Amino acid sequence: MLPMKRPRLISVKVLPDHRLLLKFIDGQQMSLDLSHDVQTYPGLRPLQGTAFEGAMLGDDGWSVEWPEPDIQIGADTLYLDALAQNASDENTRIFIDWRARTGLSLNQAAEALGISARSISRYSSGRETVPRSLALACLGWDFLQQQSRSAHAAEDSGRYTVTRKP
Repeated sequence: MLPMKRPRLISVKVLPDHRLLLKFIDGQQMSLDLSHDVQTYPGLRPLQGTAFEGAMLGDDGWSVEWPEPDIQIGADTLYLDALAQNASDENTRIFIDWRARTGLSLNQAAEALGISARSISRYSSGRETVPRSLALACLGWDFLQQQSRSAHAAEDSGRYTVTRKP
């Protein structure tokens, strides 16, 4: 098995119901169900019909692309999503989904969760089981970010007062 610093694909196969079979350069093969994403995200809605069947390897394995609607998804995004969907336990799914959703770098994620970047890397590969305490830390981080956004929105809404003259 080749070590994989950045996820890169060697093949992609379209499966029924908006699913892909992805094979990476390190030999990992995973299926990825994109049916929810195709329904949810406006940028992927052109893939709802038969256009999904046109999926092909793009950029020498760095992406999957659909040439007709001009849509590309990076191999790194597909890899994290496939790892999350195929994780054997809930804690790993929570952690990998958190990494994919936040888009934090290794160092930023390590700082956010109070662990080493090396640990983030080990857990992100899906090869080491994520401890429950780390999954809970991800959920706590999400909660704190949501509270912070709410507080800033409330602060911003009180910044200006609009008055109208009769």
